[in-house]
Amino acid sequence: MQAQGKAKGSAAGNVLKLAAAAVVAGVLTAAIALPAVGGAGMTAKSGIDALHIGPEELDEPPLPEKTTLLDAAGKPIAQFYYENRESVSLDKIAPIMQKAIVAIEDFRFYQHGPLDIEGTTRALVKNITTGGVTQGGSSITQQYVKQVLYNKAETDEEKAAAVAPTVGRKLNEIRYAIALEQKYSKDEILNRYLNIAYFGASAYGVEAASKRFFGKHASQLNLAEAATLAGAVQDPNATDPNRGKSFRDRLLSRRNVVLDRMAELKIITAEEAAEAKKKKLGYKDKPIPGGCEESEFPYFCLYVRNEIEHDSQFGKTEKARKQFLARGGLTIRTTLDRKMQQAAEKAIRKYVHPSDKPVASEALVEPGTGAIKAMAASRKFGRNRKKNEMSINVVADTLHGGGTGFQPGSTMKVFTLVTALKEGMKFGDGISTGGTFTANAYSDFKNCKGQNVGDPVTPLGNAEGGSGGFRTLQTGTWGSVNTFFLALERKVGLCDVIKTAKDLGIKRADGQPLHEVQTFTLGANELDPVTLATAYAALGARGKYCAPMAITEITDRFGKVTSFKPKCKQVLEPEIADATSNILEGVFTKGTMSGVGGIGRDAAGKTGTGDVSRTVWFAGYTPDLAGAVSLGDPRGPVRYPLSNRVIGGRHYGSVFGASIPGPIWKDTFLAALKGVPASKFVSPDMSRFGGCTQACAPKPKKKDPSGDDDGRGRGRGNGPGNGPIDIFSPDGSPFGDH
Repeated sequence: MQAQGKAKGSAAGNVLKLAAAAVVAGVLTAAIALPAVGGAGMTAKSGIDALHIGPEELDEPPLPEKTTLLDAAGKPIAQFYYENRESVSLDKIAPIMQKAIVAIEDFRFYQHGPLDIEGTTRALVKNITTGGVTQGGSSITQQYVKQVLYNKAETDEEKAAAVAPTVGRKLNEIRYAIALEQKYSKDEILNRYLNIAYFGASAYGVEAASKRFFGKHASQLNLAEAATLAGAVQDPNATDPNRGKSFRDRLLSRRNVVLDRMAELKIITAEEAAEAKKKKLGYKDKPIPGGCEESEFPYFCLYVRNEIEHDSQFGKTEKARKQFLARGGLTIRTTLDRKMQQAAEKAIRKYVHPSDKPVASEALVEPGTGAIKAMAASRKFGRNRKKNEMSINVVADTLHGGGTGFQPGSTMKVFTLVTALKEGMKFGDGISTGGTFTANAYSDFKNCKGQNVGDPVTPLGNAEGGSGGFRTLQTGTWGSVNTFFLALERKVGLCDVIKTAKDLGIKRADGQPLHEVQTFTLGANELDPVTLATAYAALGARGKYCAPMAITEITDRFGKVTSFKPKCKQVLEPEIADATSNILEGVFTKGTMSGVGGIGRDAAGKTGTGDVSRTVWFAGYTPDLAGAVSLGDPRGPVRYPLSNRVIGGRHYGSVFGASIPGPIWKDTFLAALKGVPASKFVSPDMSRFGGCTQACAPKPKKKDPSGDDDGRGRGRGNGPGNGPIDIFSPDGSPFGDH
């Protein structure tokens, strides 16, 4: 009993102290709101000094604003937000909306000081009897203060403290309100309040709420709509129209309360109020798509998002970079070209269905800038496995949301070809090889650390059993002969080939160091289409490599524009690139793509087929555009190869680079470059690259009288001027492409 008595006495004492503090606060607020006169002013001032109730500067961090991604033409393609908010100036908020919010929240806002004395006094009486701050009486200025404190709170504890029903918090609110009314005009405070307030349905600020609720700008709101939004701010969770009928009914009731109040204050007539109350709620439930899953171009969106989240120029920490993107109110203009994107998507759909397990993906890159013009894939982006969706950016590397990539097969032979041209070989220079290749010793191939990585044990053959013979840089490339390129890689040096590839931006999709092995030229490293397309784009730009680029400029919430320029470097002599392009042009007319054909303008490229058709590729370019197409099963190419599969509704016994990726590339480029004037490659310097030097084709032996050759089959000479070796099987599939 004694303990209970002490507890009761203590509770009573606390109530009395709280009441006394509240009364003092009430007196002080009156003194703050009214001019000091005589002794009363001195007494109030003394009380203010004693309790330190004076103006205190409020830290107002920038409000979280949504970030919008634009394509190259300035059309929106995606948006990111922590809070769906678009701050607008007061002149872009309908006057009737301004009047409605003032009427219901603080009708004497333009007459009183930082505090509403009548409202505060009324609330104090209630608070004294309850022992806490249970009734508001807050002015719009005070409400703005509370919203700022809540918005900048990072933890749940800080958020709870920002709205805690305590006298201490209320006194702080008063201090901040005094400073704000000294700093801003009433209109400025109202504008800030309307931009920070939460209206429900995931809409922050009156502009976002107006779009979400009614599908229009805040400047276009009519009386009924304005009253609806004004009624929502009191308890937005209880009147959230997106949560069901009962919530919409409460919102409708609140709207009518606002209309009645506006009529009572003579802002509108009773007839206008009655007419507005006859209208339905009119909630449109306009979607507010956010994030890449809801973007029209999710794979490109993912690339941009990851680019910002991993680049230190956008913030020192990953957390800071994510906040920069989701809260920064940015407008990000990108390199995406809708026409080219749609061309890639259409071409992919033609050959690979979204329901297929194998995934086709394509990246388009502009030579000379590195601008990524398109990123497309056959599967829809998402997390619904039943719909065969995928949640990785298969077009890009892991740094940009991708997976581990696919082995690119013979598309990597281009870097061995380039290295041979750099080291002085001519078009007619070549090597004689057998049907299989085996290193003579471990030392035949050395990595860039000087370590022996040759394999004198495992014989490597040509796809589909292609035979050996003499191949030149031209014919070996056109036929994509494995044994020739292994011998060529040994001749020019594995490390030199790797250095060439690195100069052209080649890196593993998983971010690990390149595997410096004998089969480097055959595609031993997993890549992504963006990386390979960018490398080939450098050849189209005559040896100028430009890093992949997706962002051209960022405009912040204050209108400051930051532009981003291409990051380019001349990594090859232009003449080397010209010679390479000249040879790769022949892939369309004399090589592995001859069955598919060209695109009616200068174009160069290379097919690629992994071991037993586990993955297949095509990469090609013109002076205006480069692209790479991959096809593989993300469940694992070794376990799920592409041979003997139905893809795009068609059964394939064997799949090669020219079977699906090549036609996708061709259809894409025909549509993407339609209307674009055709640029031409620069003709190679034949005085430098024509003919042959030390590695000329052997002279053919004379035939015996019976007419039989020397038994070496395709071992006849193929120097300059000779036709290409027939390396195709009767059904048109390439023998040599690996």
